[in-house]
Amino acid sequence: MKQNLIPTKEALWLAGFLLLTPLTAAWLMQFTYGVLPWQMPLPAALANALCIALVYWPLCALTGRAAPCCIGVHIAAGAWGAANWFVSSFRGTPILPWDLSALGTAAAVAGNYRLIPTWQMLAAIALAAALIVFLHPEKRKARLRLTGRLPLRLACLGAGLACLLFLVPTQRLGLLGISTDVWDPAGSYRTGGCLAVFLRNTEFLKVEEPPDSSPERVEQILAGAEAPEPAAVTVERPNIVAIMNESWADFEVYGNLRLSESVTDYIRSLDNAMFGHAYTSVFGAGTSASEFEFLTGNSMAFLPSGSIPYQQYVLGDTASLASLLRADGYDTLAFHPGERTSWQRDWAYPRLGFDAYKCGDDMDVPQTFEHGYVSDEADFRQLIWELEHKEAGQPLFLFNVTIQNHGGYTAADYPAQVTLTDAPGEYPMAEQYLTLANKTDQAFRTLVEYLEDFDEPTIVVMFGDHQPSVEQGFLDRAYGVTQDQMTMEQYMGRFYVPFVIWANYPLPESGPEVTSLNFLGQYLLRYAGIGGTAYDNYLWQLQTRLPAVTFVGYVDADGRAYSHLETNGFTPVIEDYQRVQYNNLFGGKERLTALFDP
Repeated sequence: MKQNLIPTKEALWLAGFLLLTPLTAAWLMQFTYGVLPWQMPLPAALANALCIALVYWPLCALTGRAAPCCIGVHIAAGAWGAANWFVSSFRGTPILPWDLSALGTAAAVAGNYRLIPTWQMLAAIALAAALIVFLHPEKRKARLRLTGRLPLRLACLGAGLACLLFLVPTQRLGLLGISTDVWDPAGSYRTGGCLAVFLRNTEFLKVEEPPDSSPERVEQILAGAEAPEPAAVTVERPNIVAIMNESWADFEVYGNLRLSESVTDYIRSLDNAMFGHAYTSVFGAGTSASEFEFLTGNSMAFLPSGSIPYQQYVLGDTASLASLLRADGYDTLAFHPGERTSWQRDWAYPRLGFDAYKCGDDMDVPQTFEHGYVSDEADFRQLIWELEHKEAGQPLFLFNVTIQNHGGYTAADYPAQVTLTDAPGEYPMAEQYLTLANKTDQAFRTLVEYLEDFDEPTIVVMFGDHQPSVEQGFLDRAYGVTQDQMTMEQYMGRFYVPFVIWANYPLPESGPEVTSLNFLGQYLLRYAGIGGTAYDNYLWQLQTRLPAVTFVGYVDADGRAYSHLETNGFTPVIEDYQRVQYNNLFGGKERLTALFDP
């Protein structure tokens, strides 16, 4: 008798769910990320389906139950897409591999963001519910059981292994058109898929060594930098207070807003002060990246997009302003009125040369709050407390990271006191942010008025870490142009923050109008009369040619902005900076310690 080779209805049913589930889960993932299924290229859909199948098929084999596995992977895929959408909307970039090491920081601030699902997310929830209802009848679940079908279960395991062999190394995803975009990771997730591009980003967990970066070449580069002529500072070893103010931005500088009142009027009015602007490497989030640039002089330009230096690269003693000043006899203290473990500062600060670190739980003054965060007024009063209680005559380097202006700006019981006079109430998040920024201006007055009568010479710098993530319509209005129409100079304006340098002794010279955070520390040292290392001398010389170097691009002395993607006369200068920084951070036994460390 001939064997019937025609598949049964049950076999077709099971095969359909085994083969189609990874694909439909991939589409659902992109759908919750805001991408309609037909907008995703088929090769990208296949790549993400293989990533999902790597988990789905072995799960089916191990449990013998395809129905709950099918439901589970659809829910997980949809949740992954939604999570990336929320993270991207808050900070401008989706979830990246190194974010997994900062889950504690994310959890600490998540309660201050309002998570409003999109219509795609609501539709996905309805689809997942419909799938659960459809597969609930016992008859349908029975059709999808693999129990008693050992060959099929082995086949699922084998298929999962095949997926693993294809996906590792992740460069093979390039065969299906999956690529990363360090300049627009959110866009690459849209075209390549949230899961496949995430896996490709793991390739950046290790920083590649630039060509021609031998110790001899790095030493040659640094040898060409002479120490600058010292500034005429009239005091010796003043106290140094460096304040990185959370999300402090100056939207008035673009000249396109009409506000009910200025939010920087006091700071701009200060005598014996320098008010300017600095370029950062991050937008909307990534505070620790800005800390890292300011404290070390290194640039995020040569590190992977969205990477977190404190978790990834500050793994041992790391040269910084703190280690330099400690070697010069300073006490070094870091203070942040938030969670002690945020960005793993409790590990990073000692490695950067800080003697001590205080967090919100350690504050010696009463805490007051603005929209759920410790206020700048309370923060600055803690700085005053530290100066009042330090050893007389012993210079102090006090590095402070504030938290008042942290997003989100959606507190329902926080009325706006600063509004757009020509569009009041149209941008509630932006107006809440501007109200907070105005309170920063008022709080800074308290600190300055105390220091004016303080009997020890003290210099203060305050700067923003990045611009806030508020309504895109407000940002377009402030910049005077939509993002898709921006020139390179205008695009870098998204990464533009203010800084002010003030001292209770005469500042020796005028400061820069424009710099970047990796160079700002050099001005602080100069106006405090502190000499630096060979690396500091190199950074000072470099910024005379390129006043700003960031992850986004760089600016020349004439104010022209350039992308790192272009090749021009400054390319060799940028490449030398990359070589020097690589030796500093990753040189290992070949690191030129004497040139970087105090």
